[in-house]
Amino acid sequence: MKVILNQDVKHLGEEGDIKDVANGYARNYLLPRNLAVPCNEITLAHFEGRKAEIEARKEAKRKDASGLREKLEATVVTLVMPAGPNGKLYGAVTSQTIADELQKLGYDIERKRINVPGLTFKTVGKYQVTIGLYESASAAVSVVVEAQEEKTEKKTPAKPERHSRRPDRIVETAEEASHETASPEEAPVVNENTESEETAEETDN
Repeated sequence: MKVILNQDVKHLGEEGDIKDVANGYARNYLLPRNLAVPCNEITLAHFEGRKAEIEARKEAKRKDASGLREKLEATVVTLVMPAGPNGKLYGAVTSQTIADELQKLGYDIERKRINVPGLTFKTVGKYQVTIGLYESASAAVSVVVEAQEEKTEKKTPAKPERHSRRPDRIVETAEEASHETASPEEAPVVNENTESEETAEETDN
């Protein structure tokens, strides 16, 4: 079915464009939401009368695209990706990867508008992608892919093992030594004469 777009429709076209779409898509989506009208003599005449108005809006879009182009070409998109020692990425940079990063920077760019040479980037380095803007306008954007630094874990020095078993004692305590070895002052004095007299007395008896 041929329809005339009543307003801009994402992924389809702009206001005033004539499009040939599936019948179900037109009847179930475009027409009920007033996004488009059937293309016939009446609607063609209506849009012909709005031609100047539509063209003025398109001119404003061209100016916006020109300003966006300057901003994008002054922007460097830096991506930090996991990579091996040789610089080869563990994953790959795609148009969706770049679109997500641009979103973080405040640019709402559709993935399909980003042209990545070779479709993907698989190694670290400096690249350039082309972003389609309005009509034939485009912007060349620099993309830098860097390797993610590997985090090194700090190892805690091992503590020396503590043995629960007590080492063999080599030196006795002063208290134990004092009980086993008497000092000269505390040793009993043996009187040889007394011992001899006691022995003689026992012999006499």
